[in-house]
Amino acid sequence: KAGTVGTVAEKTAMGYVRDYCKYRGVEKRWAEMERLAGGCIDVKRTTGQHPGGIIVTPDDEEIYSFTPVQRPANDMSVDIITTHFEYHSIDHNLLKFDILGHDDPTMIKRLEDLTGVKATDIPLDDKKVMALFKGTEPLGITPDDIGGIPLGCLGVPEFGTEFAMQMLIDADPQTFSDLVRIAGLSHGTDVWLGNAQKLIQEGKCKLASAICCRDDIMVYLMNQGLDSSDAFTIMERVRKGTVAKGKCAEWPDFKAKMEANGVPDWYIWSCEQIKYMFPKAHAVAYVMMSWRVAYYKIYYPLAYYAAYFSIRADAFSYEIMCQGEAHLDMVLAEYKAMDKNKMTATEKGLLKDMKIVKEMYARGFKFAPMDIYKAKAKQFQIIDGEIMPSFLAIDKMGESAAQQMEEAAKAGIFLSQQELKDRAKIASSVIEKMEELGILGDMPKTSQLTFSFLVDGEQ
Repeated sequence: KAGTVGTVAEKTAMGYVRDYCKYRGVEKRWAEMERLAGGCIDVKRTTGQHPGGIIVTPDDEEIYSFTPVQRPANDMSVDIITTHFEYHSIDHNLLKFDILGHDDPTMIKRLEDLTGVKATDIPLDDKKVMALFKGTEPLGITPDDIGGIPLGCLGVPEFGTEFAMQMLIDADPQTFSDLVRIAGLSHGTDVWLGNAQKLIQEGKCKLASAICCRDDIMVYLMNQGLDSSDAFTIMERVRKGTVAKGKCAEWPDFKAKMEANGVPDWYIWSCEQIKYMFPKAHAVAYVMMSWRVAYYKIYYPLAYYAAYFSIRADAFSYEIMCQGEAHLDMVLAEYKAMDKNKMTATEKGLLKDMKIVKEMYARGFKFAPMDIYKAKAKQFQIIDGEIMPSFLAIDKMGESAAQQMEEAAKAGIFLSQQELKDRAKIASSVIEKMEELGILGDMPKTSQLTFSFLVDGEQ
């Protein structure tokens, strides 16, 4: 793996000097302390590893031709081996891959495993999937059933946020290619708000003719008769925001050529507003991913919700979401009444997840009571037509504790809460929360037996 070198920061260095002076009883002027601290700044403090960086060497070379190797922070108990030299000092000689996780492909893989349906076999012209971006009918529910949310694409990548759903309502997409245009608009800067949205509302253009992706500019201008070289250069100047920032010296000439070739004024004005534009290939890849997830959501709902809650839920709470629809509605109403500008990240995550759970309930699906001998650490499961939450859904249960809980349950029945705590090595607060939620049933607190004796007929 790519190694990193942690160095002493400026404030830390000053702390070293202050502590030195304090414990040695030495008094120094501030300027002298700053001078001494300056000698400590950027001194190697520890070593670490890049989160996803992998160093690749040629077949005919060993890593030792370029750098020694070591364990992060010289911890020999760690299996990972990193480059001893900080990767920035050798990345001009060696290739560094960033192998990072991504929720969407992970969710697609989970859906494939749960359903047996390959994502690449999903048709990209399914009418029900397209209808999901225009209403809730494909889910068999009405907007009133889910708190007035007008579309069925909650939890669908790229299209599940309030902003994206409002774009869908305003743009009224009819085809897969329209969704690609909307994805391009949503990822651009000053492409939709105050630009394409305004032009569509004023009737000056339709979604199909608006500038949505950077490729649209070049293709359109070439079709209008502009030279391909000029069309490409205009696209580059516009999509980088050079025109909008007033830094394109050739813009008056390009503008004259566009006018001479019949490019409408609204199109030129639109080009002058854009700060950044998304490439169409990226937009197509994103929409294909979204489309496939939407397909599973319609045709394999249990698998969809189990995968979503396992992978994409930010703040799933067993206490709030798995105690029935009536309890959820009560909490959801409280959160909807809150000022969104004052909500914490956790509260926003809870609200987002509660909306998905509300939709699941509205479609007639339920959560199964948690069985500590069947539940998994992170993955929600489908059991007898219901979804069983993971241990991680329990408040106060961290990832390591959830994993320990799953492993401990494999060893057999817990005779008491004390035995559960000892075998799973989890905190008392977690045990108390599980008992409060009824997850532990009638499990006694200790394994100790109490005997009663009768003496002279009295206990």
